[in-house]
Amino acid sequence: MRRRLCLRHAIAMMLIPTIYLPGCSRPPADPAVAFANRVWKVSRSSSGSTGDLYVFLSDSTLLVASFHGTPALGRWSYGRDTLTVVEEGVAYRAKVLGLSRDQFNIRMYSLRDSVELTFVPAK
Repeated sequence: MRRRLCLRHAIAMMLIPTIYLPGCSRPPADPAVAFANRVWKVSRSSSGSTGDLYVFLSDSTLLVASFHGTPALGRWSYGRDTLTVVEEGVAYRAKVLGLSRDQFNIRMYSLRDSVELTFVPAK
């Protein structure tokens, strides 16, 4: 229970700037990035790790929080049908496999393998 509260507090603290800075919460210019400015929870992963929270802010900031780690900041961009996610200074290419109001699916590629992630809106 304490971990859940700490995680929620960390996410709330990371999201406060979007509440008070209207420039950060504007809708994305490209309708293809309709996944931006929403809190997504990993519901399924080919690597087995679920429950992490991802927020792709429209200013290209990526927020990642998990129950077993420290919340992290990264970057993301989308262009030419490719999502690029930068976590801990490492850039990963990703392909958007599906996007709806209730689900967001991607395949992230690394040098050795790929991981498929299914996100659902966090509640």
